[in-house]
Amino acid sequence: MTTQFTSAQRRRPWHWLLLPASLAALSLIVPGVRQRFLIAVGPASATPATAHDHPAQAPFPTTTAEAIALSSAALANLGLNSATLLTVNRSDHFRSINIPGMVVERPGRTQIHVSAPLTGVITHVHSLPGEAVTPGTLLFEIRLTHEELVTAQTEFLKTLGELEVEQREVTRLEQVAETGALSGRTLLERRYARDRLQALLKAQQEALRLHGLTDQQVDAIATERRLLRSLLVTAPEPDEHSHEEPLMLAADAEAARRMTSDPAETQQEHLPKIAKQMTSAAEHPGHLLVIERLAASKGQAVRAGDPLCTLSDPEHLLIEGHAFAEDRDTIARTAAQRWPVVALFPGLEEEQPVTGLQVARVAVEIDPQSRILPFYLELRNPRIRDLTGPDGQRYVDWKYLPGQRLQLSIPVAHWSDQFVVPAAAVARDGADRLVFRRNGRLFERVPVHVLHEDGQSAVIADDGSLFPGDVIAGRSAAQILMALRSRAVPVDPHAGHSH
Repeated sequence: MTTQFTSAQRRRPWHWLLLPASLAALSLIVPGVRQRFLIAVGPASATPATAHDHPAQAPFPTTTAEAIALSSAALANLGLNSATLLTVNRSDHFRSINIPGMVVERPGRTQIHVSAPLTGVITHVHSLPGEAVTPGTLLFEIRLTHEELVTAQTEFLKTLGELEVEQREVTRLEQVAETGALSGRTLLERRYARDRLQALLKAQQEALRLHGLTDQQVDAIATERRLLRSLLVTAPEPDEHSHEEPLMLAADAEAARRMTSDPAETQQEHLPKIAKQMTSAAEHPGHLLVIERLAASKGQAVRAGDPLCTLSDPEHLLIEGHAFAEDRDTIARTAAQRWPVVALFPGLEEEQPVTGLQVARVAVEIDPQSRILPFYLELRNPRIRDLTGPDGQRYVDWKYLPGQRLQLSIPVAHWSDQFVVPAAAVARDGADRLVFRRNGRLFERVPVHVLHEDGQSAVIADDGSLFPGDVIAGRSAAQILMALRSRAVPVDPHAGHSH
């Protein structure tokens, strides 16, 4: 049977021949089309010419290693040594805010003004500006010239002598009256006379006190029976608020000046009087006062109340913090909780912060001009130099000076019994926070929960990730994490070439 083909059926093979020819021409024009065509229409198993030259690779890792061993050189490069490998322990930590401050003097305490107790002429000046002295050190000698004071002392001694004579007479008449040889009227009159002298003596004692003498000076005049002709002015004790300046009788003042040249028996004679009336500098060996200004010189006539010199007590100062009005509740809470405040002095290299400060008081008003709320902390001022010159003058330099500026770290929140580490000991890995715990020669990555972090320290929760006694890298945690990643990720087998 003969099959008859139509004209359409005879033309069909030409269409199938045009498709491969078109693809071949396209492969010459567009690079890489031939390869993609063979992959698309070729067999499932590649021929040896088209097969990959490399063996099958394992899937690319998606996790990093958990520990890394660091060489001695790496530890040195990272700055990890016995000082920076930290043993963690539970402790307290405070979140703080920074407030500017300034070192200031204590009002009414730092500056001590020495005035002339009585009118006279300065005969000796024993100290120089800038010199450090102890309380009780002799500063000035003054020869008294006040006529009223001399007259008052003379009348006092005269009345004292008359009273003693009258007392002896009363005692004698009492013995005579007991025998009946004397009338009682005579004895009574002599007793009245004695009482009048006692009243006059008390009035004269009060007059001497009004002239500026203390009870000790008045008693010394009555005991020694000598006029107070000169006096010694000594450095006062800052902690005492008595206005009774120690004065000396003229004879004892002269003895004090001759102590270095008198024979031993003369010194022994006058020493008890001087030690009794004058505060010894040896009683205050640790407290120093600095002579800031001298307002008088030798030969100068001074009146009672005239300034002689100004002393400074730089050992005890204040820090004045400059807060805003909205910080008042925060500072008041810090003061009520007695949280420790830290003072940082900028600009001083390797300067250790001053810790353990307490807010002493908060001002009761806000400065209307600057809108600043002052608050105050007590500051102990250590000595940095103590030098005694060839002439015996002592000069001392102090660490902090009034007017020096600083930063105060005021606690506002408290965490107790948590792990506190340096901020550089914690590394960031996405949402994780990591520390590296030392285990022999290895450093293990340990995810931790950070409760608080600032530029200096981080607070890690005590949730079992770390234990007291663990040793961690106290710095360079970010660099250790980078080294751990670089060793955990293999090299890409396709890197550097393509097919």
